[in-house]
Formats: sequence, C-alpha cells, structure tokens
Amino acid sequence: MPVEIRPLQAADFAAWQGLWAEYLAFYGTSVPEAVFMSTFERLLGDDQQDFNSLLAVQDGIPVGLVHFLFHRHCWRVENVCYLQDLYASPNVRGTGVGRQLIEAVYAAADQSDIQNVYWLTQDDNHAGRQLYDRVGTLTNFIKYQRPAA
Repeated sequence: MPVEIRPLQAADFAAWQGLWAEYLAFYGTSVPEAVFMSTFERLLGDDQQDFNSLLAVQDGIPVGLVHFLFHRHCWRVENVCYLQDLYASPNVRGTGVGRQLIEAVYAAADQSDIQNVYWLTQDDNHAGRQLYDRVGTLTNFIKYQRPAA
C-alpha cells in the first residue's frame, strides 16, 4: 500500500500523540501531558529554532513520524540537521516507511542547502540500525550527558 509523507497538521494531534507515545515507550520513557502539548505546538510553529515534523500516512492513517531540527554548528558555516525522533508503527516496519521518512528529511535538508544530517540511537536498537547502516554512516562518537540532580 502506498505511503504519503507529509507535514504534520493541527488535526493530527491524536494520531501524532499516539505514535510519539509508542516511540517513547520503545525507548523506555514517557513525558508529561504538558510536554506533549508544548512539543506539538512547537512542531506546528514557524520559529526557525523549532523542530519540524513529517508523518507517514497509509490509507489515511498516520503510521510513522519523524522530528528534525536545522541548527548552527561551530565547525561549519552552514547549518546542520539533527533527526531526533523516527518511528514507524510495528505493523509497517520492514516495508520502507522508516527509509521514506529519513529520505524526506534528507530532501528537506537539501532544499535548505544542508548537507549534514545526523541522528542518535541506542546501540541495542538492532532493527533500526539495520536500516541506518543502509542510509547513513556510523560514526565513532559516544554520547554523554549531565547526570540527573
């Protein structure tokens, strides 16, 4: 069945919230309702600092999402693109939805003359990494973060 990749719309809140909650659960986390609301508003906003969002829609039903951000980089003159969240519903995994969402981010970056698109994943995300190994290049960077207070 064909998949349409399109920008997130205000009417998509319930479907988007369900997909993003599934994504967060996949990574063993959740966020308060206020974060869902704030994130959705920002995704629909037109502030250049905010994330962008695309949905994969199959037969009128959203089945995947991607969130990405264009930002400055100290090592480059041009901006870079951070792909933060990528999710495809379990029933469409392995059908190319994830690849189509990544390629749509690549196309959005190209439209903005951005060559560098990067993302993170957990080292044990074996299924995701099979796709990422086909559409990206693994780097040797390791992520650190501030400890919780």
